[in-house]
Amino acid sequence: MRQDADALLANLPPDERVLLRPLLVTSRGFRVTAALLGAVTLWGLFAYYLQVRHGLGRTGLNRPEYWGIYIICFVFFIGISHAGTLISAILRVSKAEWRRSITRSAELITVLVIGFGAIQPIIDLGRPDRVLNVMLHAQLLSPLLWDVMSIGLYFMACTIYLYVPMLPDLALIRDLGIKAPRLYGFLAAGYQDTPPQRARLEKVIGVLSIVVIPIAVSVHTVIGWIFAMTLRPMWHSTIFGPYFVMGAIYSGIAAILVAMVILRKAYGLQEYFKDIHFDYLGRLLLVFSLLWFYFTFAEYLTAFYGGEPAEMRAFWAKISGPFAVPFWTMVAGCFVIPLALMSRRATRTTKGTFVAGIAVMIGMWLERYNIVVPTSVNPRWEIESIGHYLPSWVEFSIMAATFSGFILLYMLATKFIPIVSIWEIKEGREESVKLVADRVATYLPNEPAVAAEESS
Repeated sequence: MRQDADALLANLPPDERVLLRPLLVTSRGFRVTAALLGAVTLWGLFAYYLQVRHGLGRTGLNRPEYWGIYIICFVFFIGISHAGTLISAILRVSKAEWRRSITRSAELITVLVIGFGAIQPIIDLGRPDRVLNVMLHAQLLSPLLWDVMSIGLYFMACTIYLYVPMLPDLALIRDLGIKAPRLYGFLAAGYQDTPPQRARLEKVIGVLSIVVIPIAVSVHTVIGWIFAMTLRPMWHSTIFGPYFVMGAIYSGIAAILVAMVILRKAYGLQEYFKDIHFDYLGRLLLVFSLLWFYFTFAEYLTAFYGGEPAEMRAFWAKISGPFAVPFWTMVAGCFVIPLALMSRRATRTTKGTFVAGIAVMIGMWLERYNIVVPTSVNPRWEIESIGHYLPSWVEFSIMAATFSGFILLYMLATKFIPIVSIWEIKEGREESVKLVADRVATYLPNEPAVAAEESS
């Protein structure tokens, strides 16, 4: 199989040979990893079957903790989905040339992770067959309805935003005939990559890049409003909308960094995911670690200064109570570790950004935990005993299945589409010559007007 793939790719240009190779060659490590992820996913499906069959009594959800790991994962996954839209779209709009290697991998994260995030509220339902009631019996004043509508629009926009820039690469695979000609002939939709078509394609991508940014911002703003529109302690806050958007971009950058390191190692993409990419994204991670600290400090300072009894019960439960460990672990993962690593050029490397990215992702999951659980078990009304929440093995199994299912689908996607945009790399190589020439020309003095000098 490997020899056949080498023969098919032998006469191709270097970029195409390297970036199309993962579509034709599957290593033993890939198969073993996919099998393990598939087993975890199947175990999670079995746990969900038990939950549906026997009810939410199989979970640790209780009164007053109606939300738990499922809603935490919902907010977390939708947050990571901002990796492809905001990062890729902003870089495209600003015409940052270093974006060319990372846009495809980021945009693919977005589309896949939205799906796994959107199913979390359905998993949280004791009667998932009633999920359509939110539309059939819609309440226009309900933030839950706003959320369903914004996520649906977001998923549609991100799918188009992923598919349209893939057309030249799908057409290339179709024309080369190296894999499933009928499938890629259908997916390429008759695209021929002629100059007029390329011009229209880039115009459409430019429009999509602008349109998708406010949609992405609105999605996590609405998710923040789901919490903020209630009167529960430490939720009823005007800062939640921008706080959630900032956190979403932060976790999205971390997800991109982790994915890039793994793809770089697995497929030998050292020449495409270069040190400068990790340096630039590490700088973004540093900026957002400071923004995260600012928003978090502002949120907790206002709650503490007000001193409202219900607020203070939730506040002290996080700072020094039963939720102190996840709270201070969150602070370490979201602020201390990324700040220490990304503030120094020597540690803004592949390994440094990988460690920082993992720390941020863990920290951001714990942030959602610290938002959901401490408030739920410390309700505003006076009660004799504080509530508690301990997730069951069913919840942990389903959560593990969603993570493994996402990683598995992402792995399988790399076997059908180039994880680095071939046409953008090729275009970048052509543009670089022109950009250098134009830049040098601006430095040189204008040619003297010889004719005017002779006549004088």
